[in-house]
Amino acid sequence: MKILVLGAGRMGHGAVYDLVHNSADVEQVTVADFHLDKAEAVASAVGGSVDARQIDASDNAAVLELMRGHNSVISCVNYWYNESLSRAAIAARANFCDLGGNNYVVDEQLAMDADAKAAGVNIIPDCGLAPGMVSILAMHGAKQFDEIEEIHIRVGGLPQDPQPPLNYQLVFSVEGLINEYIEVARVIRDGRVTEVESMTEIEPLEFDGFPPLEAFQTSGGTSTLPDTFLGKIRELDYKTIRYAGHCEKFKAMIDLGLCSSDEITVDYQKLTPRKVFGELLQQHLPADGPDYVLVRLDFVGRFGGESKTLRYDIVDKLDESTGMSAMMRTTAFPASIISQMMTRGECLTRGATPQEKAIDPDKFVAELDRRNIKIRIS
Repeated sequence: MKILVLGAGRMGHGAVYDLVHNSADVEQVTVADFHLDKAEAVASAVGGSVDARQIDASDNAAVLELMRGHNSVISCVNYWYNESLSRAAIAARANFCDLGGNNYVVDEQLAMDADAKAAGVNIIPDCGLAPGMVSILAMHGAKQFDEIEEIHIRVGGLPQDPQPPLNYQLVFSVEGLINEYIEVARVIRDGRVTEVESMTEIEPLEFDGFPPLEAFQTSGGTSTLPDTFLGKIRELDYKTIRYAGHCEKFKAMIDLGLCSSDEITVDYQKLTPRKVFGELLQQHLPADGPDYVLVRLDFVGRFGGESKTLRYDIVDKLDESTGMSAMMRTTAFPASIISQMMTRGECLTRGATPQEKAIDPDKFVAELDRRNIKIRIS
């Protein structure tokens, strides 16, 4: 199989690594980026049969031409390209998945279902960590019950050596981080889909061996799960995990308008606070240090006529032997797995479909386990 990876940042690097080193069926990988030197650096670092190309993700004609001849495409570029990239993939008759991050873009992608079916391909958005892997784990856990009543998802990427003031490091796109923090979260409450303001409903959380943690509402993590489970479940929500105290500090900056996209004038210059703030975060927050990814899914339901609970925990960390961070492993590896399942025709349906409906959860979990992403079940 031949796979195209768009974007040569952290997650693109992780996807290429998995395709080359963990995937016997993959014959050829192409990695493409606006900056050719970044694509070449990834190809050189990963080794194997990797072709580096230059591409502007906004150049639809060039993207379409590059996609031709590939079985599947993984988008590791910013979320706002994913709608046009999905259309190009359908035209090229290539399967497509991405790392997601925006509910409105996902809605546009899923509206392409008829066209994707006609082309005989899969378009599966939101295939990273959260949204992403956790959606398939939610289906996997729900299958263990006769009747599912509640699913509570908690996920976070954390530095192993937290530094003030935010005790956080950048492990993926700063635009994606800001989005998660300012857009509304979609949950199911009392059996109804409800929108909840992000950076609210802080709760304490404990993982063995970790200092005090907190979890709070953020956008995007539930992805399409509220629609999938509507009418089948009473409660479903998603919260982001951080070291205790992070939410209050970051929310103060949001409340001061630092994440606003409305232009302001300073010394006769027009500025967008969000762009300035994003640049400052990239300049002043640490990045790429040793990290952890924490995942917890709590299930409540009925089995055999009795009320039962189930918990899935994942604690992943930087793999020092490969240089793959926990965030790269748990975000890029799932997208790589899904790209290969699409190519092999192992999806449960064709078309533009949420991953929890398209991906066999048992096969997916087996692939995670093969990559030493271990789920502790209790």
